[in-house]
Amino acid sequence: MKKNSSVVVDLLLLLLAITVLATPAFSDLVLSKVERRIDVTSQIARVTKTLKVVNSGSESVSEFTLTFPKFLGNNLAYLSVSHSEGKGKAKRSLANLSVKEAHPKGMPDSISFYSVSLPKPLSKGDTLTLEVVAAFTNVLQPFPEKITQRDIHLVMLQESAQYLSPYVVESQSLSIKLPNARIESYSKLENTKVQGSEIKYGPYKNLAQYSYAPIVVHFESKAAFAVAEKLVREIEVSHWGNVQVTEHYNLVHRGAQLKGEFSRLEYQDRPNPQGVSAFRHLLARLPPRAHSIYYRDDIGNISTSQMQSDSKKTELLIEPRFPLFGGWKTFFTIGYGLPLSDFLFASEGKRFLDISFGSPMIDLVTEKLIVQVVLPEGSKDISVTTPFAVKQSHEIKYSHLDIAGRPVVVLEKNNVVPDHNQKIQVLATLQEVQNIIQKCLAAHDKLEASLRDLSRTGDIQTCKAARKSTDSLLKDLSKELRPLLASLQSFPSASQISPKVEELVAKERELQEKLMAKHTTVVEGYEKKSSGRDIENRIASQQQKIIALRQEVDDLLEFIDEI
Repeated sequence: MKKNSSVVVDLLLLLLAITVLATPAFSDLVLSKVERRIDVTSQIARVTKTLKVVNSGSESVSEFTLTFPKFLGNNLAYLSVSHSEGKGKAKRSLANLSVKEAHPKGMPDSISFYSVSLPKPLSKGDTLTLEVVAAFTNVLQPFPEKITQRDIHLVMLQESAQYLSPYVVESQSLSIKLPNARIESYSKLENTKVQGSEIKYGPYKNLAQYSYAPIVVHFESKAAFAVAEKLVREIEVSHWGNVQVTEHYNLVHRGAQLKGEFSRLEYQDRPNPQGVSAFRHLLARLPPRAHSIYYRDDIGNISTSQMQSDSKKTELLIEPRFPLFGGWKTFFTIGYGLPLSDFLFASEGKRFLDISFGSPMIDLVTEKLIVQVVLPEGSKDISVTTPFAVKQSHEIKYSHLDIAGRPVVVLEKNNVVPDHNQKIQVLATLQEVQNIIQKCLAAHDKLEASLRDLSRTGDIQTCKAARKSTDSLLKDLSKELRPLLASLQSFPSASQISPKVEELVAKERELQEKLMAKHTTVVEGYEKKSSGRDIENRIASQQQKIIALRQEVDDLLEFIDEI
């Protein structure tokens, strides 16, 4: 009863604050029409609002204030505000607006405030339509809090039939969408209607600032109250055509706790199975070309899973080893591979990973999400772009073949819902075998250029200095190449490309040796004051081999890039 008692106390404080609130309006804005829709068909309360805003004052306004009762604001997981244009089918939403938490002076602590930056100042008499989407966790409270295996699962929602706002509201309506038509009780106010699994309140006209009419809805919910107390997603990027995703779940059922003993016989009884409050399955919606999918726990592989895929998605239906009742926990891991070409793209000489942030599990609430993006060894100039605030840090991960270790970008966020499953971008300069070979070829070209300069100027010392500089550069590039070749052996997905990469490296080294031999022959010829024709005859066979090797290296580079 502690959670419910806390909500009641917060509600009483809110009503007291509203009773004594005598603060003037934030501005001369008026809400000419408010439509609120609350969807509680899952464990997450999703609220959408359409607000038609009118500036009835003489001065332009550039900010709009959203308010929530504190007991809702404390459980706000996601909030977005956009503005729309047009009506009906022609209506279109525009870009999301900047929203930040506000703390206006003189306002009660029992109300949460958020400031919205309007796309442009709203002048006198102008109107604007705002679309608000909010997702709340932990607001559907099991009532009763403990039930037997045979009982149905009932939850309670506390809200307001009238829109809590610092602005005058000319017309407002509310609809609450329930999972089914089984309603234990609901607050009956003026203009209240029940239509199947939907309760409608309003319309209510000419509401004063901070109007509030508390309502309680008590109803049945068969939704899975699955909460990941902790989820660690590791996204490992390979040079060799694959992104490996591994997800470790610590899962708990946050619905009404099971009272008494569990009977598997009653649970499996037909035609009247018991235990409707438990859930057996979870659905994960993976990217369309996910492959090499597995599902396991500490005991080993779990075979009770089903997979379906098409061109748009891959669905994995997983079944834990035992049904989960309220308060019960389970731990498991799912993993899958993704094609690198679907998620890694080029941008201004760098590469960026474009991948979803949150869990693929449908309607899962995650109390603590840790996303670890493991980049290839040698990656540098790393930056991250996210559509919402996250805690960011950096680590190094070592595998048995790593030399310097792989950079890891760590992103953390609490109270995560499916609305957060948006794309994040990790931008970095990736050290690739092709890049290093290209640098080696550029060094070869400089060596060749030093020989041309030698024939033109006869400056042997400058030519030797160029050789020494090239030797040093090629040694450094060889060191950079070593960890990439080692990582090639550690990724099974690289089996297709591995022979070609090894051939490329071998051909470049052979080319390097032939060039060095040619350079030595030419310089020695100049030191002995041999004729130009004599030097050309001595390097003729070497030059033919160099031309052939260079063509082979270019062809291998093109082949690997295509793969």
